[in-house]
Parts: sequence; structure tokens; C-alpha cells
Amino acid sequence: MPLVTTKEMFKKAYEGGYAIGAFNVNNMEIIQGITEAAKEVNAPLILQVSAGARKYAKHTYLMKLIEAAVIETDLPIAVHLDHGDSFEICKACIDGGFTSVMIDASHLPFEENIKVTKQVVDYAHDKGVVVEAELGRLAGVEDNVKVAEHEAIYTDPAEVEEFVARTGVDSLAIAIGTSHGAYKFKGEPKLRFDILEEVQRRLPGFPIVLHGASSVIPEYVDTINKYGGQMPGAKGVPEEMLRKAASMAVCKINIDSDLRLAMTATIRKVFAENPSEFDPRKYLGPAREEIKKLVKHKLVNVLGCAGKASEIL
Repeated sequence: MPLVTTKEMFKKAYEGGYAIGAFNVNNMEIIQGITEAAKEVNAPLILQVSAGARKYAKHTYLMKLIEAAVIETDLPIAVHLDHGDSFEICKACIDGGFTSVMIDASHLPFEENIKVTKQVVDYAHDKGVVVEAELGRLAGVEDNVKVAEHEAIYTDPAEVEEFVARTGVDSLAIAIGTSHGAYKFKGEPKLRFDILEEVQRRLPGFPIVLHGASSVIPEYVDTINKYGGQMPGAKGVPEEMLRKAASMAVCKINIDSDLRLAMTATIRKVFAENPSEFDPRKYLGPAREEIKKLVKHKLVNVLGCAGKASEIL
């Protein structure tokens, strides 16, 4: 089947009380691990590409790898630009075959955020592409997104109705306490579900997006540290919190750091146990399998979207 937008995915997810996994991709093994897992459990997918990943792997290579995944799996798959920071990059991705883009103008004042977002929405909708925007700012580091803790801002629910009405955006990323990267919390993890509840009340039926939602699985951190890594204090969002969010208005949950950790932990372990190994297939292959295992767990036990692909077809 051809690539799809997220419109029908989010409609079904909202009605069904589950979320779609949006997994960041930048090479063949990651794409294969994600899509093979989704095929085994019959789950719809969003494969998302950051500006950094697009620069690293090149737009055409990524699109052809994703096209191959669509052929291999026959799943409903959307291709999404993660954190597009300008009209120009959004336009390039829309023109280059993406079915969904995010314009992240959350660093701008409210009126300027509306102006830039609406410009992208007008262009995207004319091409049949959907748009995600952001209100509030998440702390943390992910590729080109770098926000210091003191610069992070929770989403103000009083702004969401006006923002959505004036921009025509299709989904909205909000800040409720998650953050980018592998160091999300210094103390006990806490999410502002009260903000999510108020946003849901003000925008009934409207799809909400959760960024910075990796769980930073301890076993991967432990493996990385055991085999020469240095990730002390890495901590993510507990999976029960993500499941709660998915049962509410959150229809898209972004996962990137967990994929990086799974791949890095596996490769470090292979090198430590087989120091003479130099065939990339012997360490990238196990890394791909670990990503597949991780993604299957997320689809079934966290997102709740296993078995839902047939609802989108």
C-alpha cells in the first residue's frame, strides 16, 4: 500500500484509547528493526526523520529505504519530519514525499508561532500533507534541538484553542514535563496530567503529541556503562505514565533515545565479547534484532496499537 498521512491513524487512536508510535530513523537497520516488529504485531507506524537524520543519511536514501519497508510489510506507514524549524525545510520534505511534517516554532512568541505554523499548514494542506505544531517548550537535547532546563515552558492550556483555530494545524505537541535525550528527570519522574486533561477538555477529539517520551530502559543503560560507556544518571519516562497518556488525548508518542540505547548497548556488548570481530553484519545484525524486540514491546505493552493496522487499511 502507499504511504499514508496520520489523519485516519489519529482518529482511530483517539477513539480507541491508544497511541501510534513515532520512531526516529536514520539508517537501514533501524528502519528494518522497527518495521519488522510492526509487521509481526500488525501495528500502524510513523517513521520520523529529524533534520539531523536527513542531513546524515540524505533525503533520497531514507525515502527509498522507507519505500522498501512499505513493500515488505504492506502496513499503513506515515513519514514525518520531526522538529522542522523553518518553512523551507518543511516545504522540501513535503515536496520530497513526506506525508506529515512538524513545524516547531515554539521558540518564537505566540503570534509569530501562529504566523509561521499557518504558512506551513497552508502549503502542506494544498499538497495533501498533515502538520503538527508545538506549544510550550521541552528541555533537553536531540539533534539540532537544544533547550536548557531554565528555558523549558509548560504548555498553557488557555492558548490551545486560539492556536489551533488560527493555524488549522492537524495535531499539537504539548509540554507536560517530558524532555529530549536520555536525562529526563533528576528526581522522581512527574508529568503534568492536569495540563493534558485541560487541553483535552478544551480541544475534544483533537490529537495531542508527546515528545521526549523514551523510557531510557535501565538494562540498556547498565549494559552501555558495563562495557565502557559513561551514562550515569540517565532516566526516562516510566512506561505506565506513557500508557496513561495514550489512554487520554495523546495519539502520537515519539521514541528516539530508546532506539539509540538499544543499538549502542548491543554493539558495545558484541565488541566487548568478540574483540576480533570486524564484520559489520555481526554487530549491526544483533542491534537490529534488539531494536525489533524493543519496538514490539512498545507497540504491544505501552502504546496499545498492536493489531490496529487493519483499522487504517
